[in-house]
Order: sequence, then C-alpha cells, then structure tokens
Amino acid sequence: MSAIANRYEFVLLFDVNNGNPNGDPDAGNLPRLDPETNQGLVTDVCLKRKIRNYVELEKENDAGYSIYMKEKSVLNNQHKKAYEALGIKPTPKKLPKEAEKAHALTEWMCNNFFDVRTFGAVMTTEVNSGQVRGPVQMAFASSIDPVVPMEVSITRMAVTNERDLEKERTMGRKHIIPYGLYRAHGYISAKLAERTGFSDEDLELLWRSLINMFEHDRSASRGEMSARKLIIFKHDNPMGNAPAHLLFDSVKVERANGENESPARDYSDYRVSINTERLPKGVSVEEKL
Repeated sequence: MSAIANRYEFVLLFDVNNGNPNGDPDAGNLPRLDPETNQGLVTDVCLKRKIRNYVELEKENDAGYSIYMKEKSVLNNQHKKAYEALGIKPTPKKLPKEAEKAHALTEWMCNNFFDVRTFGAVMTTEVNSGQVRGPVQMAFASSIDPVVPMEVSITRMAVTNERDLEKERTMGRKHIIPYGLYRAHGYISAKLAERTGFSDEDLELLWRSLINMFEHDRSASRGEMSARKLIIFKHDNPMGNAPAHLLFDSVKVERANGENESPARDYSDYRVSINTERLPKGVSVEEKL
C-alpha cells in the first residue's frame, strides 16, 4: 500500500450529555476544565485512545493493524517481535550498529502496528526499536461554551465486605457535565506518511474511527457521547496549499439563537457553518455526518 499523497486537516465536533468526557485524576476525576474560561477540555491522548480501541475492534484479526499502545501491553515485548521476525539479536538500549538493520526494525514496527505508523512512537526502551514521528496529530479538544461540572451522589445496595452486611447501602459520587459540545483539530502530513507507510486505506479507517469511536466506548460515566460532525480539508499539494489556522478559522460554531439564551442542552442549540469563500486555492472541503 502506497502512502497518502495529500495533506489534510480536520475539525471534529462531538458532544457529551450527562457524562464525563475526560476525567482528571489529579482533581478527583472531575471533568477537565480550563481554569480561566471554564471551557471543558479533552486531551489528545484520550481521543487517540478511543481511535486505537475502535481500530482494535474492527481490525482484530487483520495483519498490519495490531495496536502497539494498548492496555497491559509490555512495550519491550512488542519490540522483541520485530527483532524475532527479522532474526536480529537485541542489544540493551541500543539499535543495531548497521543502519540497514536499525531501519528494518523501525519499518517492521510501522508495517505491523497501526498506531505506530499513524501517531508515531518513541520505542527507545530496553529493547530499542527506534523512534517514529507519526503523520497524524491531534490537539486538545475544548468546549464551545463554558461547562458546569456537577457532582452526583449515588448509592449501592450491595456491600464489599461481610462486616458491612448490616449497612443498608453504601454511598458514592460521580461527576458529570449536563451538556457540552467539544471541538478538536487534527493534522495529517503526507510527507511524514511517506516515512511510516500511512496509506489511503489507513486514512479511511481513521475517518471511520473518528465517526464511530464513541459507539463502542459506552460506560456509566461517559453515557451519551456522540461524534456530530467531521469536516475534512484536503490539499492538492503534499506540502499543503495554506496554513492550517486559516482553514480552521473558516469553520464557525455559534449558538443557533444568539448568545443571550438558556444554557445549551442539545446539538440543535448550535449552528455550524463553513465559509467556503475563504478557502485558498488548492484546498477542498468535505463534511461527514
């Protein structure tokens, strides 16, 4: 499979309804917030995790689509697979001195692990497989409007220990946001894709992942999360035809009935528009969802 020939940027809009899109472990798992604006935040790592999970489900038995960074994976063991496949004996913390062998190890990791050739990886551990700079990168997502985290008390009728049998119930808490619409930006470099082998097939899988990643990520804390719109900018030139920020500026997300109204509680409370007249020459736009 040949690498993609075009540069891309994309805007992903997703929302949460009575859930916690990305808890902060340093703040008691409260939804992440910008402390100055109270806008909600979702980290790039969180979004990449959901993409990885989707790919693992869809491509579970397909060669070339293993996931490198997954729950309970031992990274050194992942690296050993490349050495064993190529018949190379590892030297602790070092790549082989022969440049050809070192390149072959990194190439094997790209060919066999979707997330390595997509997002890149630093594989310079005890079993060294080199470093890869991935063509796909994402920024933090932030909510369009400020959000108000709520702490909800919950009860459990069962108990953990026999000594607590006489207790009627135990108490707990969960944190939610009543509603929030989030916007994330992503970048795809054709030139970096040439180095990792990120292909058109991989690109289509990425689009499917972004659209469907919440459909297989339900939980009591995340509840109703949905991808609402994916806007894709495609450049004719592999190096790009315009700076990414000009393309992102052409996408406006505004309240449907003006700013002076009750808090948003549904996607229909917003209006999304793309100023196609501002698009530079050589850039096309596609909307999914």
